[in-house]
Formats: sequence, structure tokens, C-alpha cells
Amino acid sequence: MILETLVVGPLQVNCYLVGCESTRQAAVIDPGTDVPMILKALKKHGLTLKKIINTHGHFDHIGGNRELLEATGAELLIHADDQPLLQLASQHAANFGLQTEDSPAPTGNFSDGDIIAVGDLQLKVLHTPGHSPGGVSLLCEDHLFSGDTLFAGSVGRTDLPGADHQALLNSIKTQLAGLPDSTIVHPGHGPNSQIGEEKRHNPFLQ
Repeated sequence: MILETLVVGPLQVNCYLVGCESTRQAAVIDPGTDVPMILKALKKHGLTLKKIINTHGHFDHIGGNRELLEATGAELLIHADDQPLLQLASQHAANFGLQTEDSPAPTGNFSDGDIIAVGDLQLKVLHTPGHSPGGVSLLCEDHLFSGDTLFAGSVGRTDLPGADHQALLNSIKTQLAGLPDSTIVHPGHGPNSQIGEEKRHNPFLQ
């Protein structure tokens, strides 16, 4: 698996480039902005973008959707429960004193347990609501892309519209905590961690 992390936008979103070594097909997870940097990384690895995946619909994770779609013709995928947020991105960004553009409608939705194929790679969708109703995490081999559900030493904020703190903790308990301790956690912001490390030291998981 080819994996590169690109930190994008004023809120320092972790945008992940995931590529299949044999087919050179790729997915981009959470293109918040800085699309030229994303396209440069794809070119560097010799990859063709097939899937744009939003772990959730908040503006800082989707701001590059339109430009990346227009540049590549890739599919855009998001959980149906967060699809309404795509058309509210500019409004929500303005609430934080920032600017972005609304996203086009997705070309498809996914649900819990679905498999997103990227060449020979398989990304399993784990519905992890709480930070947002349609928030998901994505499991590929021993790598978990947790969006804004689980961070190193913390969890996603739940003071936003549609958020639910108890639902978030339940998502982590039922969907993520049972993964092998060695599973690498790639969060939506901040440094990587491991499931075992979070179970031992994350105060929200105690």
C-alpha cells in the first residue's frame, strides 16, 4: 500500500492519499483544500485517482471536493447521513471566520460494512456517528482512518449541530476498540496513534 499524509488548510486537516501498488489506482480521504498539492502527490507516485472519500461532511474536510473532482473525474463518496452538509460548507466555514466552497453532490453513498475497492486494496466502512451523524472510519489492512471520531489522546468534538457525545463514545467502543491493539490510527487532525495506546491512555476510553 502507498500511503502519504498531506496536512491541508487552516485547520490542519490530515488528507490521506492511499494507493494500490499493483494497479496504481488511488483514493484520497478528506481533501480539505490545497488540491494542487494533492495532485502533485498523485503524480509523484504515478497514481490515478478513482475515489474521493469524505469521512464526514464538515467544511474543513470537504473544501477540495469540487476542484479535485473537476481535475480527475473520480467518484465522490460520503455516508448519506452527512450528505446534506456538503451544500452547507461555505455557511459553516463563515461561522469560523473562514472561506470555502460548497461541495458537489456525491456520486455515491456508502453504509456500515461496505467495502470500497481501490485497485487491490479494500477499505471497510465503519459507521462511527457522534461527531456528525454520518461520520465514518475506514479500515484498510492494519490502518484505520478515523476521521474526527478518534484522535491521539482525545476524541472528536460534540458541541456542533448533529453531534452526540454518547453516540461518539459508543461508536468507539463498538466499532474501534475491538480492533487489534497494533492497528495504526490515522486521525483527521494531529499525530498518528495505535488502538492499544488509545485504550490504555486516552481518558475518553477509560
